[in-house]
Amino acid sequence: MAIRLIDRARLPEAAFRDLQLAVNGHASLERVLEWGRAQAPVRRVAEIVTQDEFTHDVLVPLDPPLYLAYDVT
Repeated sequence: MAIRLIDRARLPEAAFRDLQLAVNGHASLERVLEWGRAQAPVRRVAEIVTQDEFTHDVLVPLDPPLYLAYDVT
C-alpha cells in the first residue's frame, strides 16, 4: 500500500523522494512506531491531536522544524 505524502515544507526534490521511500510502508501506526525506533536518532510520537472520535493526527518529529503528520482513523 502506497502512502500519499504531501510536501507542505517544500523540501528539495531529492529529500522529498527519500522521505517518500522511507514512509511508503507505513500502512499502520505499528509500522510508524517500528520505523521510528529503527532511526538514529529514534523518532518518537511527539503528539496525538484528536480530530473527532474516530480520527487523530499523529505527529512524529523529523529534523527541526519538520514533522511527519499521519492522519489516523
